[in-house]
Amino acid sequence: MKCFAVIGMGSIAKRHIANLRFLYPEDKIFVVSSSGKNRNEIEGIDAVVEIDQLISINPSYVIVASPAPFHVDTARMLLEKNISVLIEKPLASTYNASAAFEIFCKSKKREAKIGVGYCLRFLPSARFVKEYLENDQLGVLYNVECNVGQYLPEWRADKSYKESVSASKALGGGALLELSHELDFLLWMLGDLTLQYSRLRCTHELELDVEEIADLILVSQKGVYVSVHLDFIQKFTQRKCEFIGEKGRLVWDLVENSVKLYRSKLVETLYLDVDYDKNKMYIDMLRAFENLEQQEFDKIATVESSTKVMKLIDEAKQFNARGGIA
Repeated sequence: MKCFAVIGMGSIAKRHIANLRFLYPEDKIFVVSSSGKNRNEIEGIDAVVEIDQLISINPSYVIVASPAPFHVDTARMLLEKNISVLIEKPLASTYNASAAFEIFCKSKKREAKIGVGYCLRFLPSARFVKEYLENDQLGVLYNVECNVGQYLPEWRADKSYKESVSASKALGGGALLELSHELDFLLWMLGDLTLQYSRLRCTHELELDVEEIADLILVSQKGVYVSVHLDFIQKFTQRKCEFIGEKGRLVWDLVENSVKLYRSKLVETLYLDVDYDKNKMYIDMLRAFENLEQQEFDKIATVESSTKVMKLIDEAKQFNARGGIA
């Protein structure tokens, strides 16, 4: 009998627990409380244990779903015991922590697997867009416009938004870290990106100590101009990425789960699946992680790719702190 574990008891941890139980109905599933305080019973698990107990159990792999500042220390502890680790995004709360962890991971060859949970890579529409661009079906790519807005008070029904990780600077909150999926899939699709400009803002509406709005300008190695807008304040959720090329404008709508091509007098729907269950991308990610040696390697975000995300976030914060001076 196998066993698996999740570190953390928040909303994303509970999703992972449910998905592990779905994938492995007969196996053991353990949970570690990242805070050490919440011992409430969680459906679908065999026991709540301490980290030392978990290490002695030697699970097949562990999902680290604690707040971001604790990710790399926990992962390092498990990897040193040769236990495979899937870390929830973002990899860490700072670039320095990510970079140091990347050095640690490269310092010694290990049998244990490691990945980072940027699950949007597992949307079929994401794969469609990536392959469309790789096959040059849009021709020369000129611009990319990425826009995501979600109203933070409506994210989680079980608690006040002000009590959430997303709202806490100390726990790795803010639009840049919480919505870093966009930076990950842009790096995945376009290659390395260089920050040109950033502006981070807070509103009086949510009264948070983290950025609620982030606007970035990036440039790819091929000279593609990329604008990214992330926010916690849009009342009607949107998540779109538009690619402007010589053969038209490709619009990927992640809420509608569609990909459309706009040309001078024609709109063509290239992909549409409104009934897609988005929990499936999480399940597919877990399946890919378990079979990392055999397949799906290009889908799972790595420590290296996730450190590049953290580097862009760090540069955006520094640029903004300097008052927009490069």
